[in-house]
Amino acid sequence: MKIICIARNYSEHAKELNNEIPENPVFFLKPDTALLLKNRDFYIPEFSSDVHYEAEIVLKINKVGKYIQSQFAHKYFEEITVGIDFTARDVQSRLKEKGHPWEIAKGFDGSAVVGDFYDKNDFDLNELKFKLNKNKVTIQNGNSTDMIHDFAAIISEASKYFTLKKGDLIFTGTPAGVGKVEENDLLEGYLDDKKVFEISVK
Repeated sequence: MKIICIARNYSEHAKELNNEIPENPVFFLKPDTALLLKNRDFYIPEFSSDVHYEAEIVLKINKVGKYIQSQFAHKYFEEITVGIDFTARDVQSRLKEKGHPWEIAKGFDGSAVVGDFYDKNDFDLNELKFKLNKNKVTIQNGNSTDMIHDFAAIISEASKYFTLKKGDLIFTGTPAGVGKVEENDLLEGYLDDKKVFEISVK
């Protein structure tokens, strides 16, 4: 199982980090060890003092595919949820300044939260709402209509470079509102009105 992530897929988020809006999807990977196991707390790693939450819609691939045409992309996932792409922003910034790869800022152990999955047919994928609450206050509100690259484009483009396999996860990008987590924060993710995860920060 691999975790494929999309960067800068919401224009307002790209602007808040002073990044250019990309013409094509920008990919990075997380290892399978980044997956935070169910019912586990998230522990802020000792190498960072500025870990940010990034709530995202997550797709679960249901069959093998390579060079998938966008019009057939919908056949390659049946379940969706919301997750968090935790980012060690201070580590990422230092590496970017030096022109170095920044995988360690994104792929460290426990950096990928994945909520409970639901059948995609229960939702309107063209106007799919999701949100992240921190300590019972909504801090990120997203809608799939605001994505620069939609699900079909993401799957099609990713499959040019990576053979997609059953169980692979695709994080589809975060909207504006990312920010720092602190010890004792409570993070709750929602897909429409369904609560899909609850994470305590330690």
